[in-house]
Amino acid sequence: MTKRIEKDFLGEVKIPEDAYYGITTERVLQDFKISGLNLNPKFLEAYIILKKACALANMKIGRLDIKLGKAIVQGSDEILSGKLRDQFKIDVFQMGAGTSFNMNCNEVLANRANEILGSKKGDYKPINPNDHVNMSQSTNDTFPTAMRIAILLKLKDLDPELKKLEKSFQEKATQFDNIVKAGRTHLQDAVPIRLGQEFRAYSQTVSKSRRIIQTAGESCREIGIGGSATGTGLNTTIGYREEVLNQLNKMTTLNLKQAEDLREIMQSQSAVAEISASLRNLALELTRISNDLRLLSSGPTTGLAEIRLPAIVAGSSIMPGKINPSILEMLGMVGFQVVGNDLTISMAVQAGQLELNVMMPVMAFNILFSIEILTNAIRLTRTKCIDGIEADKAKCKHYADTTLGLATILNPIIGYKTASEIVKHAIKEEKTILNVLREKQILPEEDITKLLNTSKMTKPPPTQNKKKN
Repeated sequence: MTKRIEKDFLGEVKIPEDAYYGITTERVLQDFKISGLNLNPKFLEAYIILKKACALANMKIGRLDIKLGKAIVQGSDEILSGKLRDQFKIDVFQMGAGTSFNMNCNEVLANRANEILGSKKGDYKPINPNDHVNMSQSTNDTFPTAMRIAILLKLKDLDPELKKLEKSFQEKATQFDNIVKAGRTHLQDAVPIRLGQEFRAYSQTVSKSRRIIQTAGESCREIGIGGSATGTGLNTTIGYREEVLNQLNKMTTLNLKQAEDLREIMQSQSAVAEISASLRNLALELTRISNDLRLLSSGPTTGLAEIRLPAIVAGSSIMPGKINPSILEMLGMVGFQVVGNDLTISMAVQAGQLELNVMMPVMAFNILFSIEILTNAIRLTRTKCIDGIEADKAKCKHYADTTLGLATILNPIIGYKTASEIVKHAIKEEKTILNVLREKQILPEEDITKLLNTSKMTKPPPTQNKKKN
């Protein structure tokens, strides 16, 4: 492979002749071979959007030559269109704060812009990665800004999936509203409940989680671009911050706003912790719901089998005809991963020291990974599982009629103690509550029929605002 030689204050390095990245990137590629993982493509998109906005701002305030600035903007647009993506190879576990990633962007943009202007890659004339592409910037204000932009862009993908999942659960709630079944607490018999009520609760859980994520996302709209190296704005010009913000909002429509204190937002990455925590809580709820659905579909001959899940793939390599709740199992694993990602983010957020948190690269990787796998998992769960769930009405009715929880309705009539004796007798004789009441003639048949109406048990007196229960 033909090589070119680039020099910096540390010495000379050979770089592939056709590479658009430069000496800083090459050093990191050689020395930081850790995981083979790269930062999310959405993060690269956010960073290039930011570089473009900075070039436009520096041109507008008269600091960056128009000809040079236009070349940088053209190079940015090419990358945003999908070109040169193979030139960004920095490992997730890289130089602290993401300096290597920032320089990777600076070098690729500089070499492409110079190429546009008729110069060779590696000459860095007339455009220099540090002096022109990185003008008025530092890794310390660009990396956290790009991280917030990327988070908000990824949340745009997650939010509609959550909304669709909420709707799917609600549709199932309506479909199953008249199906009465046994409720279970402590995994033991409890009073009846409607299957639709269970699914309506799942819908509400998703709705609440979605609103919490939206609220947390608002913290990411505050950005610290223009803070430069330590939040003091060194080497920036009057009007620069405002114009970068203006350009970013034009390009992203994210309604970003300038941080009140540039030092605080550089020191603290609490906004990332906040959104990560909201994703963790969503993951916990989705895992809980997936466990419920797995229990409700267990069997089909030796479990609860109140619902049937769509068959997706063969469930066993040895047991013929076996179908597993594979989609829900996947959702659980995604949930565990998101919880683990949140722990990593939490440790990284608290690791900031003085004017900077250098652990941002691992934050960016994990938060964007969480959003991406949640988005994909929710979409798959909805389309391949929730939308196709069917109920076994006969099985649900059987459980509703035989649950020992039916004795609860007797408390106001015969008292808790006597009702408990009825339950004890039913268990010992392996009989239903209904059979024991009739055998012992504790109540008239008319009262038994009226009291043990399982459907009516699921409909408590309406509240004053008459909400549907």
